[in-house]
Amino acid sequence: MPGISERVLILQLREMEASGLVHREVYHQVPPKVEYSLTDFGQSLNTAMAPLGEWGEEHMERIESLPR
Repeated sequence: MPGISERVLILQLREMEASGLVHREVYHQVPPKVEYSLTDFGQSLNTAMAPLGEWGEEHMERIESLPR
């Protein structure tokens, strides 16, 4: 993800894991490997987020023109 530090990304993923939104799978190998996947609880957010994504797509031009 552009614009986000590895530390912040890890903190966010750990928070989502603690909330039960994602599952963290650690593979003990060299080099170390970690995979994240959505839990059923996390998947259930798709129902809530889909309309928000559609709204964003419909208004993308206006959103992109906002000052930053």
